[in-house]
Amino acid sequence: MSKLLGKLTVYVTAMVVLSFGLVGVTGTAHAASDIRKWQTKIVKLVAKKQVYPRSAMRKELEGRAKVRVSIDRTGAIVAHEIITPTGLAVFDKEIPKLIKRINPLPKPPASLTDNQLSFVLPLSWVIR
Repeated sequence: MSKLLGKLTVYVTAMVVLSFGLVGVTGTAHAASDIRKWQTKIVKLVAKKQVYPRSAMRKELEGRAKVRVSIDRTGAIVAHEIITPTGLAVFDKEIPKLIKRINPLPKPPASLTDNQLSFVLPLSWVIR
C-alpha cells in the first residue's frame, strides 16, 4: 500500500513467511494453493491495517521488524512476539497496536491440520 504525502511516497509493506512450512498439511498441490491464497489474504489485511506513525513520517524514519504470530484454528491471534525489533520505539510501539487491528486473521485452510499455527510476519515501514 502506498500513500502520497506531500513530496513523500510512503510504502507500508507486509509479507508473510510461514515458518511451519508444510508440516501438518494434508494433500499436495491443492493444499499448497489453499495455503498461498490464505497467505495472500493475510498480506492484504496487514497492508490495509498497518499504519505509518505520523512522527516517524515527519522525521522520515524507516523500520523493519519480524514478529512471530501464533493463531488458533479460527484465525484468532493467541500470542505474538517481536523477534527482530526495528530498534526505533515509534515503530516497535506500533506493532502491538497492529496485532490488535488485524485480530482475527483469516481462518487457516483445512489442509493445515495443527490446532495452533505459528508464522513469522516481516513488517516494513519505508519511505521512497
